[in-house]
Amino acid sequence: MNYKQCAKLLLTHENILIVTHRNPDGDTVGSAAALCSALRRGGRTAWLYPNPQIAGKLLDYCSRFLAPEGFVPGYVVSADVAEEALFPKGFEGKVDLCVDHHPTNSSFASESLVKPEKASCAEIILELIQNMNANLTKDEATLLYIGLSTDTGCFQYSNTNAAAFRAAAEMIRCGADSQAVNRRFFRTVPLARLQLESMIYGTLRFYRDGQIVVACVTREMLEKTGVREEDLDDLAGLAGRAEGCELSITIRELTDGTCKVSVRSSEKVSSCAVCEVFGGGGHVRASGCTIYGDAEKACEMLLNVIDEVWK
Repeated sequence: MNYKQCAKLLLTHENILIVTHRNPDGDTVGSAAALCSALRRGGRTAWLYPNPQIAGKLLDYCSRFLAPEGFVPGYVVSADVAEEALFPKGFEGKVDLCVDHHPTNSSFASESLVKPEKASCAEIILELIQNMNANLTKDEATLLYIGLSTDTGCFQYSNTNAAAFRAAAEMIRCGADSQAVNRRFFRTVPLARLQLESMIYGTLRFYRDGQIVVACVTREMLEKTGVREEDLDDLAGLAGRAEGCELSITIRELTDGTCKVSVRSSEKVSSCAVCEVFGGGGHVRASGCTIYGDAEKACEMLLNVIDEVWK
């Protein structure tokens, strides 16, 4: 499906529900909220699924779009969701249309608009809105800028390309408040986050002469610092700062007995190949998965897999 076909399809439906993914980031929330706003301007009734894990900074930007209790969707769209295992807590049912940029997308929806060459889902939503014969509002541009900037690490990650910069320029041209977003998402952190970062740096593990760096974020560390869930953005970027690192792993213990794993890598090894073993996926240089057990068990399992994937 191309952009024009997808835009036409969306505008033929009513009572649209847009679904974000589990452990929502700026891209899934910003993309979903911008699409919701554009559909409303197109005369459609549209809401976001009230993902219980949306909190803090992101909730401030999307709360007005969250579906009220009792809303019955007639058409369901997912934004930035690569597979069914990433559906948010409480969501049940089928997805009619999937809009995504992950190359590992499992084609779970009836229709799909998947563009793996894009650095973020926000770029796809940008073109989709423009194909609805609608210009972006300032709010929509800001929401999409949140998605693009967070998924590229404020344009520092390896997925950043010329198209991403062109998309950012278009968002800013349409009124995106890039300065406010950059300040809030990348330049300001609470004291608890700084204390957590200090603990993470102090407990980094190094393997293969420093080529592999592992950060274990335990429940004890989270409880000791008192850091909030909404202040845990971009933990995955910390371990990879070590000089000589080719593959970094961030393992965060969750309250349900599982670990959220984020893998980042250079061109020497595929992050995706590591995470796929555990049912996860994502991009070649940045992927994620979930592992049952504590951080120690997850670390051991991951290192064994890496020995097979990266000889």
